Amino acid sequence: MRKETLWYIPCAFFCVAAVLNLIGCILGTRLAPMVKPALLPLLTGTTLAYLLGHGHQKDNMGIALLMAAQLFGCVGDILLIPEGFFFFVGGVAAFLIGHLFYMGLLGGQSWKGLMAWHWAIASIIMAAIVYGLVTVIGISGELFWPMTVYGFALMLLVFSAFAGVIRMPRGRLTTWWILLAGTVLFAFSDSCIAMDTFGVMTFPLRHFLVMVTYLAAQSLLAVGGIRLILGK
Repeated sequence: MRKETLWYIPCAFFCVAAVLNLIGCILGTRLAPMVKPALLPLLTGTTLAYLLGHGHQKDNMGIALLMAAQLFGCVGDILLIPEGFFFFVGGVAAFLIGHLFYMGLLGGQSWKGLMAWHWAIASIIMAAIVYGLVTVIGISGELFWPMTVYGFALMLLVFSAFAGVIRMPRGRLTTWWILLAGTVLFAFSDSCIAMDTFGVMTFPLRHFLVMVTYLAAQSLLAVGGIRLILGK
């Protein structure tokens, strides 16, 4: 097997693990949490194998940021499996750090040349969205500030991708649309987690909805991140 196709192996295992996790979510069995810790390591392995086979040397900083974002996502996945306040906050913190690495990758390109008024308008819009979500979901008490900070960071990640869509050359728009779709799905998945945690969302397949959008988000961010690193 050529090095250009080595990524097929971890990708196949990732797809199998993802399907098993989603089946576990639908059936409500222990299969879902058993498989969940393997998802992001397999996606990271797929990403790394692809980059190794396609000239990742073009952007070593980019690959480091993408790997770090995915690995902190893995930590977040593991911490969110047990129940309890400290596990939940730890999981949120891990994903927050992962988002900062994603922002380093995306914002390192899409933020260049942004004016102060761009940031002012974006900050007002992002703050309004986060405030609206926190109010609707009913987040309060000890989790209010952690979730508010996390929500704002997530909106900033979406903005990083959106800025790329509206500012990058037409030849690179596909990459930025992929990244935007990934960040929006991440925000949607996390909103579902918050609604589930605070009792707003109670329908039977809510865990399936969370995971299918989360897996799609991480996969799209991996694809978009790879394209960004390779200059596509």
